[in-house]
Amino acid sequence: MQENFNIPNLLSFLRLLGVPYFFWLITAQDNYGLAIVVLFVSGFTDWLDGYAARKLNQRTRLGELMDPLVDRLYVVSAILALVITNELPLVILILFFARDVFMLVLVWLLKQKGYSGFPVHFIGKAATMNLLWAFPLVLLGTYPSIVGVIAHNVAFAFLIWGLALYWYGAVLYAKQYRNLEIGGGAVEQ
Repeated sequence: MQENFNIPNLLSFLRLLGVPYFFWLITAQDNYGLAIVVLFVSGFTDWLDGYAARKLNQRTRLGELMDPLVDRLYVVSAILALVITNELPLVILILFFARDVFMLVLVWLLKQKGYSGFPVHFIGKAATMNLLWAFPLVLLGTYPSIVGVIAHNVAFAFLIWGLALYWYGAVLYAKQYRNLEIGGGAVEQ
């Protein structure tokens, strides 16, 4: 338990506290500029907590679980907030959550076979990175200027690519599960 009180986990916890603040800034305050700052600070501390964990040899199971969870919460809160404020179409939210439901069912099926879950793919990390780049650009794209127009277009490119990678990752996991069903072997690491 003592090993969980370290610098990387503290940084992840601080990032976690930023999630509701970020959501509130967008939905209740219309303060997109500060919301962008919160996302950038979160991105920097995400990098910093990973760097500190490696450099200080302070990797913990809590950190391994909390870091991707906080990333996921930022993605979910950003999509929800941006749909609520009509900055993103509802179809983005539907595609995002449909993929999550698909993955929940797939992991449930995998656990029925005695496995704990799928290994993390680089594809999923790349998808998250694309989405986390898209959200500040969506916010910046609301400003009436040439920068806003460019940011809007680039944001939707990142957003579409991120969702496509999320679904591609889900297809890869489904193929791994299918190979497990056919061959009876272990899930590829």
